[in-house]
Amino acid sequence: MEREKRNDMSFSRKRSFTFGAYGGVDRFTCGDETRPETAEENLLDSPAGDRKPFLPASSNQRDTELFEIIEKLQGSRIDEQRCEFPLPLKSQLLTIGADLPLILPPKLGGYWVDPPLQRLVDVSPTSSHYGFVSECYDIMERDREAKIYHKFFRSRYHHSFTAVDPALGPLVLSVCLEEEESKLRVILRMKECSLHGAFSVSLFPNIPSAVELAKMLCDRVTVSKFEVVSYLKAPELITTFDEHRVSPNFKFGVLYQRDRQFNEEDILSNNEESEEFKELLSILGETIQLQGFTRFRGGLDVCHGQTGSEAIFTSFHGREIMFHVATKLPFTDGDPQQLQRKRHIGNDIVALVYQEGQSPFLSDVIKSHFLHCFLVVRRIKRAEDTSETAYEVSVTAREDVPPFGPVLPDPPIFTDRALLREFLLTKLINAEISCYKAQQFSRLELRTRSLLLESLHAELCTRSQCMMGDPSIASLPSSEGPRVVSEGSGGFIENFKRAIRVRSHSFETLGVPRRIGGSASQRPKTEKDGEGDRSPGPLPADSLGPSEIRDQASPQEDT
Repeated sequence: MEREKRNDMSFSRKRSFTFGAYGGVDRFTCGDETRPETAEENLLDSPAGDRKPFLPASSNQRDTELFEIIEKLQGSRIDEQRCEFPLPLKSQLLTIGADLPLILPPKLGGYWVDPPLQRLVDVSPTSSHYGFVSECYDIMERDREAKIYHKFFRSRYHHSFTAVDPALGPLVLSVCLEEEESKLRVILRMKECSLHGAFSVSLFPNIPSAVELAKMLCDRVTVSKFEVVSYLKAPELITTFDEHRVSPNFKFGVLYQRDRQFNEEDILSNNEESEEFKELLSILGETIQLQGFTRFRGGLDVCHGQTGSEAIFTSFHGREIMFHVATKLPFTDGDPQQLQRKRHIGNDIVALVYQEGQSPFLSDVIKSHFLHCFLVVRRIKRAEDTSETAYEVSVTAREDVPPFGPVLPDPPIFTDRALLREFLLTKLINAEISCYKAQQFSRLELRTRSLLLESLHAELCTRSQCMMGDPSIASLPSSEGPRVVSEGSGGFIENFKRAIRVRSHSFETLGVPRRIGGSASQRPKTEKDGEGDRSPGPLPADSLGPSEIRDQASPQEDT
């Protein structure tokens, strides 16, 4: 009877919900189905002699299972919260000689280091070989063909032609006949590059046309006709375009890393300069006063003192170099990021790091879209029983930056100050030229060249039609009209800004409608608008680094 009564109760309840170690379990019960029996039912159903008291062991077992489940669920979160010691503190790095290396690559990769860590095992300050002869220190050329037009064409009678190819875009062709050598020299300028060739006149029964010469240099040319350039100042504009990448001026950052400094905030917050650091600065260049400085200033303020009062400047083999020394740039209290300093150093492409102590420099410690290469210098003692010092040098760059010279000696240690200066300055210049081949800068350079070529083509066509008396185009004043960058010595980023500005000015002068708010609209150009176009235009957001390090907010441009 008692069992039948319990079955009736199960039919009326229909379902029960219990909580166990694995969470809620929803069970359906009925009299005919086999269902789990609880401990209480077991006690009721068992004979009186077989009945055992309900022991707490099952509760302990459930608790044990509960904690096991919690541990499993929390295990992944605990692993995520675990952190490793900084790379310099790992025990395997302590086996590399007596000192830690100058540079450590990031854990995720993306950088190459020279010399590799494997070569540092046998490096000793007492080594007998230091550096090598300075004749090996050759400075790279950024564009070997940039001066061909100025060298071979400007002094000879030649012709230039323009056309617009459906696939290649604007084309500017220059042809020169070198009668003394019976050569026909040709340059074809396209958005991607400029192609140069010299052909013997004996190969042609007659002088080929401009279209034929263009197709000889590039088989992708599909135009059927070129227009002759008759503007008298065309050689000046073409020369400016060809040499827009050639600049005798460079600017580099200089960072001061003290011992046990591994992050960007600590390195940029250094204000004190040790005597050893001052000695390295004296090797790089001379200390100048920025107020009233008339030579290349590298974006520093020479009028109002907003970028400090002093800087390091030098001339090197006909090139002017300005160093953005972090300790000489303004320090802002309460700003851990020191944006006033990072604004300049973060917009440099190459930086030199002076390392004081045994703390390695991490390749990716400075967050910047522009910085692609670091030269790290550490002062070491040549021997324990003498006060003579030497400098150890190492280089790191992003993986898409090609290797560049001069080659580091083995071991990479210098004792001669003059030899160290020659090596560092040459290495810095070659590093920047090599960085322009990286993916990010190559895209920017292609875009800059495309804008400048469009502007050059527009101006040559317009000026030529004006000289030929085309009634459909009004005569343009000499002070207005499309312009090609004439101050191309300000650096790569500055040339890009000028290209954007020149393109806007050219479109307005030619009456080309400009897109405003997604729709094309045309408005009359006023004198006030013309003045506004002469101001530097902002760079596109996708072409720059973070907003806190952009130099477009600088009160002055590089000169």
